[in-house]
Amino acid sequence: MTAVVKPRFDAEAFLAWEAAQPLKHEFVAGEVFAMAGASDAHVTVAGNVYSALRAHLRGTPCRTYIADMKLRVQTADAFFYPDVFVTCSAADAARPQFKAEPVLVVEVLSPSTAAYDRGAKFAAYRGVASLQEYVLIDPEHPGVEVFRRDAAGHWVLFPYGVDDVAAFTSVGLQLPVAAVFEDVLPPSAAAGEALPA
Repeated sequence: MTAVVKPRFDAEAFLAWEAAQPLKHEFVAGEVFAMAGASDAHVTVAGNVYSALRAHLRGTPCRTYIADMKLRVQTADAFFYPDVFVTCSAADAARPQFKAEPVLVVEVLSPSTAAYDRGAKFAAYRGVASLQEYVLIDPEHPGVEVFRRDAAGHWVLFPYGVDDVAAFTSVGLQLPVAAVFEDVLPPSAAAGEALPA
């Protein structure tokens, strides 16, 4: 991500400005960052997780969002676009532009954002009181990392391999890791394609 806007915005000004933009932008403490496109594997993994969560939560108060819904992180003065997230909040249901009370956030890693998603972004998400699980998925290394907040407020890592069933306890979903990676080409098969003429 690259900072693209100066001078700095406040949150309200950012929302008004971004509504008129053709591209998505994340916002952190007054700075605005353009969002890059994603790979086939990235989009496929996010779609698989979204589909599983959406089907599992149908008929409940919980809503699942993918890619294009902003998530407000008040403690970091930020707006992010998680790859997938779930909120069960009535207040969120009434917010049209963004949500603020997720129980589950999923980020699909890419080489350019992995360090940020594991570091500064995770630190920001930890300030969201409603958040119970933060999930990281690397399309190039099949597996799912679930960071779960325990009763003492500590974040505990539960890693799941390709033959495991990942537990998303915040929403009561057991999801085979193989289903997360359904239709994802191995990196070697996806890397060698030329651009169409």
